[in-house]
Amino acid sequence: MNDNCVLHECPVALLLIDVINDLEFHEGEKLVEHAMPMARHIAQLKREAKKSGIPCLYVNDNFGQWQSDFKHLVASCAGDEVRGAPIARELAPQQDDYFVLKPRHSGFFQTPLDLLLQNLRAKKLILCGLTTDSCVLFTANDAYLRGFEILVPADCCAAVAKHRHLGALGQMRRTLKADTTASAQIELEQLFEKNGSHD
Repeated sequence: MNDNCVLHECPVALLLIDVINDLEFHEGEKLVEHAMPMARHIAQLKREAKKSGIPCLYVNDNFGQWQSDFKHLVASCAGDEVRGAPIARELAPQQDDYFVLKPRHSGFFQTPLDLLLQNLRAKKLILCGLTTDSCVLFTANDAYLRGFEILVPADCCAAVAKHRHLGALGQMRRTLKADTTASAQIELEQLFEKNGSHD
């Protein structure tokens, strides 16, 4: 969010996918009940990531608003009587966070995400957000094809139905070699040890 921020190199990056979301769509009411506990887990993981110097990237749908920007999107999704407002407020971006607006499901499709990750020197991605069986899955697929190691904490993403959430996690474990360990069990410092120093 900081226009004057300096990129800092780090082997690990935390991606928050479509967490700034009004949820004003078909089945959005079903999704919000799963998304609220997810948001609390992501918030805690983000706090720990920042303590470890891990950059946090908001990879968010533009919802077809081609003349908008991320700050406007955050404000509109956090407004009164917006279904997704509690989640947007819980996970509001901070001054030193990065953001990428995407037009489709994958965070890599027609966006500068790949270039940003290259500049950050990231090799391992922690993917969180909405929804497990759609935008998280599509982004994970493209990350895997680009050679990134992938973590998708099971409690830091959500879908409309539990079986869809679990099915997508299983697919990512099988085909993308993703680690779906719950966020509380992730030892962030061990990720650095495996990838080398981040000094």
